[in-house]
Amino acid sequence: MSLRNQLKGTGVALITPFTAKGDVDYTSLEKVINFVIHGGVEYIVVLGTTGETPTLNSQERISVIKYSYLKINKRVPVVVGIGGNNTKELLHDIESFPLDKAAAVLSTSPYYTRPSQEGLFVHYKTLAEASPKPIILYNVPGRTGRNIDAATTLRLAREVKNIAGIKEASGDMAQCMQILRERPKDFLVVSGDDALALPQIACGMDGIISVAANSFPKQFSEMIRLCLKGDFPKAKKINDKLMPAYEIMFGENNPAGVKAFMTEMGLLKNNLRLPLVPLSDEWHKKVKAYLTKPQPQPPKK
Repeated sequence: MSLRNQLKGTGVALITPFTAKGDVDYTSLEKVINFVIHGGVEYIVVLGTTGETPTLNSQERISVIKYSYLKINKRVPVVVGIGGNNTKELLHDIESFPLDKAAAVLSTSPYYTRPSQEGLFVHYKTLAEASPKPIILYNVPGRTGRNIDAATTLRLAREVKNIAGIKEASGDMAQCMQILRERPKDFLVVSGDDALALPQIACGMDGIISVAANSFPKQFSEMIRLCLKGDFPKAKKINDKLMPAYEIMFGENNPAGVKAFMTEMGLLKNNLRLPLVPLSDEWHKKVKAYLTKPQPQPPKK
């Protein structure tokens, strides 16, 4: 099965729960894993940006990967995040991290250093040639400071065998449509914007790697499945009700927003690692207000 078929639908960019002392909270991590799988997501991404991965040391990252494999137990595919701005260090991570049970590696583009398009191409080509698993590009210029142009994405897709897809979070619909129009047949293109997933799937995307699916896996993943079936009227009804939640989740910071929702839902304790802090009281009140309203439900089949 091609990666495009294997990862069609909703992937969840899994959060990393922490204890009050700042350690990884593995008990809550298991709870969250079961919650999103029972909610119907198609796959799980560990060590993404939403998982506060830059604050985890190498040993913690390896432990989170192994623990996630154990608790997921092959129920859904797993994608592992390995990204950053030090190509040499990433090559070491690709070699040393346990990737045997992963479907693919999601790699955010280099941040802060703002390489040229040629630098981006060579960076990803180098990673792809070393990786035992397919590489999914992650374009999120709002975080990295540099956009991966459509031309660079398409060049990587055509010229580098082990580049299998992209998570597109540029918010640039014209750029997304160019990629979708010109991509190779088996090249996976998924959204990285919860609020844009519906129109982007209408343009031809294969699904999404979502933040909101941490807290609303049942509703969100059903909405995405309806989109992929072409039933946009039903999908829109769910999405319209989720839109205020998206706004709250990203109002101050991700994952502070989604962790506030999950705290109120009893899934974890509201702990983050510096430099991230929990939502302000003002925004946390909005979380509580949203959750007191009737929640969007998937339509009856």
